[in-house]
Amino acid sequence: MAASINKQDARTSRRQFLKTSAATIAASALSSCGWRLAEVKSNPRMQGDSDLLYIYTWAGYTDQDLLDRFYDETGIKVVADVFDSNESMLARVQAGGGGAYSIIYPSDYMVQKMESLGLLTELDHSLILGLDDLFPEFQDPIYDPGNVYSVPISWGTTGLIYNSKLLPTAPTDWEYLWENKNLISKRLTLANDVREVMGCALRKLGYSYNSTNVESIREAYQELLILRPAIASFTTDGWRSQILVEDLLIAMCYSSDAAEIKPENEDLEYITPRSGSSLWTDTLVIPKNAPNPDGAYQWINFMLQPDIAAEIVERLSFATPSREAYRRLSEELKEDPTLFPPESIIEKCESLVPLGKYEEVYDEYWTKLRSV
Repeated sequence: MAASINKQDARTSRRQFLKTSAATIAASALSSCGWRLAEVKSNPRMQGDSDLLYIYTWAGYTDQDLLDRFYDETGIKVVADVFDSNESMLARVQAGGGGAYSIIYPSDYMVQKMESLGLLTELDHSLILGLDDLFPEFQDPIYDPGNVYSVPISWGTTGLIYNSKLLPTAPTDWEYLWENKNLISKRLTLANDVREVMGCALRKLGYSYNSTNVESIREAYQELLILRPAIASFTTDGWRSQILVEDLLIAMCYSSDAAEIKPENEDLEYITPRSGSSLWTDTLVIPKNAPNPDGAYQWINFMLQPDIAAEIVERLSFATPSREAYRRLSEELKEDPTLFPPESIIEKCESLVPLGKYEEVYDEYWTKLRSV
């Protein structure tokens, strides 16, 4: 990424893997959006079941209201399957599962990898409405210049969520974990993600998240070995319930997850480390051999509607790349540093990029670290 998500209900993590899929058939009242998706120019050469759209996405990226509204506007029923990591998604696509989907939600660096493997369709921009409304940095992203293969749908940072009532001092940077490893011992979790975990150690040492210097990568591993006894587990979503019941003091997490869970406990705070972190963008792509590419373009246009994008920020806690959607947000949301950190922090963050043969070096150290 899907089950329906309600902010008053127990919530599903952005990166949590669900073993079931969710679909929508019911209709809801159509909100005025200025134009109808069904009227958008379509390509007569596109083939497939026009009444059914399969998407492969992160958990928490859709809810019943969103799927119902799309059905209302287009008459297309959506079936959403979810994945827990870019790597597991890629493995399924490469194993042949990708042909079942017309929309997939890879993160920035994975767009590059999927394109290099010949898995993506080059987008026809004449069929897409709203690309010119994206903030400039999202119109020509480093991972996909000119948005040839992908459309950004959300973005955020990776940082630390912590219980301010239980920690005597607030963390400001990654080094806090090492300096306070005895205090937070076994009440700390790191993400179940090799690039994020190795990246935070690299950043602590002053190196790039995307380092290809073998010695720097080894140093980062050595730093993590020092911290390893304090780490309760590597989990991308399990921290949520644990931090709410105060079993955990601090956890590495995605900003969108933090924004979603903070209202459940007034003592929870989130920081993007001041030395910098990963800056992720999740996107929409159309895979090769998509069974319903026409429906895929309608989904892309639907998600780019400013009113839809603004509702997603408010309801699902994702930062939007749309200028008009951002303008529609309340001042409270615009000023929320969890969703929209200050530019001084953003400037120090990095987008992850594929590392080619060096990914094997990262994976080797990651395996060793988790086996200790």
